Amino acid sequence: MLQDHAPIGIALVRPAEIMGAEPYFHDLIAGIERVTLPHGYSVLLRVLSSHDSEVVTYEEWATDDKVSAVLLVDLAEGDHRPPLVQRLGLPAVIIGPPDHAGFTAVWTDDDEAMRDTVRRLAALGHSSILHVGGPADLTHSRRRRASFTQTCAEVSAQPYYGAGDYSRASGIAAMESVFAGDERPSAAIFDSDLMALAALDAARDAGLVVPQDLSIVSWNDSALCQLSTPPLSAVARDAQAVGQLAGEAVLDLLRGGQPKLLHGTPAVLVERGSTGEAVTLP
Repeated sequence: MLQDHAPIGIALVRPAEIMGAEPYFHDLIAGIERVTLPHGYSVLLRVLSSHDSEVVTYEEWATDDKVSAVLLVDLAEGDHRPPLVQRLGLPAVIIGPPDHAGFTAVWTDDDEAMRDTVRRLAALGHSSILHVGGPADLTHSRRRRASFTQTCAEVSAQPYYGAGDYSRASGIAAMESVFAGDERPSAAIFDSDLMALAALDAARDAGLVVPQDLSIVSWNDSALCQLSTPPLSAVARDAQAVGQLAGEAVLDLLRGGQPKLLHGTPAVLVERGSTGEAVTLP
């Protein structure tokens, strides 16, 4: 019989309604536990309302060895968590860019996926493209935005910018901002499925036809994208495969392994009915 160990902790500061509707973390945890459960390690997920409560959670976990290790996600510029968990003596693996020395990181290179997506939209004739990113302080949001801006310049496309919090409401707000402007981009990239699905509904409510009037691309490619009307094109990341890599990284760390960079399966653009050639108006 396998020995039960203290679980692997994940603390997320996210609105509960996003966690309930967004499949990414459910798939991620499924991938982690596929690797770790046979070795006696489950995942303990805490969804929190503030960063102050997150600090308290890590401090509690470090007391009496309540977790074996932690996974750090959604890292921000100047993030306090890497030095905090080091100070508390919590073994940690980062799921995100390899920006912190001394930590194992699992990364799927969002930069290249964004470049490929912008280039593909430009090849379809789109000369004005909107990017609605996640929270601007997050490292992966900044990297996606920088790649978006650079690639738009390379393909001579006019960039437009919006920001959200991955929720449906922020996707609708981004589209309302677009509709209020004097000019409208012909394509839009959203950093989450929920925001992209909301944009699809908002475009329909505004009398636009997707993709003839507006091409839409999502990020993550959950089953929700395939079930929408039209089905959403999306940058597909295999969340379960990322979870498996993260689980293997934690097990390696607990066995005394050294920090390293692990590359997940590259994210790729999957084209469906929500993207098409830009329409040239008479």
